Amino acid sequence: MSDLSPVKEVQIRRFAHQIRLETLRELVGLGFGHVGGCMSICELLAVLYSGQLHASPAEKDDPNRDRLICSKGHAGPAVYAALALRGFMPLEMLSTLNKPGTRLPSHCDRNLTPGIDMTTGSLGQGLSVGVGAALGCRLDGRESSLYVIVGDGEAQEGQIWEAAMAASQFRLSNLIVFIDHNGYQINGPISQINDISNFAQRFESFGWNTIEVDGHDVRQLHEAISEAKRSEEKPTAIIMRTVKGYGCKYALESARCHSLNMPADKLAESIALVEEEIARCDEILREGAEENA
Repeated sequence: MSDLSPVKEVQIRRFAHQIRLETLRELVGLGFGHVGGCMSICELLAVLYSGQLHASPAEKDDPNRDRLICSKGHAGPAVYAALALRGFMPLEMLSTLNKPGTRLPSHCDRNLTPGIDMTTGSLGQGLSVGVGAALGCRLDGRESSLYVIVGDGEAQEGQIWEAAMAASQFRLSNLIVFIDHNGYQINGPISQINDISNFAQRFESFGWNTIEVDGHDVRQLHEAISEAKRSEEKPTAIIMRTVKGYGCKYALESARCHSLNMPADKLAESIALVEEEIARCDEILREGAEENA
């Protein structure tokens, strides 16, 4: 039975919409950016930063905290939005994205940004670091969980599968990898460039647990992470079926939305639609509170 109450589920959905909204505002403020891959992980970030990932601003340097590595580092703006909404930095800091003197570069940088555990952007490297960190935590007797977000196009890198072999060899049950399987990379569909679908079969052949979920369903994500944490012998790969640009009308209507110009006038409708989703969640929560009063 799920430990996620209906109220908590709506709260997490609202948080995902907030992350999406603040990410869009970041990219509009900059004028361009990697909107597609940011939008497809907002629900995952909302679930992680709503209790599944044990880390907080007060614990950001605690060696016993959980760690998140966004190996697809170009999705950094979405991670920054989640961190700011959870108090790791002032919300106003998001407006400095990729501008001179910023602490928020377009790709994640642990030396600049509060709450970022690993510098990423060179695709394929994040899982190797996650394996090393998971093994290090175990050797130090820590119960920390290591979470790594990998893009499906990124998984064409051989280093991903070398890391997958090592994780299985060392039985790193404290390692959970999320595959953002939105079906596209910078130049088009992965099926036409270097088809690396069938992720569950591939990870299983490397000795991993695998779970397939709708990556925009917060309940499925929450339950999958809870199940992965119960693993005692194997690392777990959670394959998320997602939509690139999900929740952003402007991105979804673009032929390719890996990276786009983000003019304010063309994003106004998209932002308004996200704000409506937040208001809808607020109404559901308000009605629930009145019924229980």
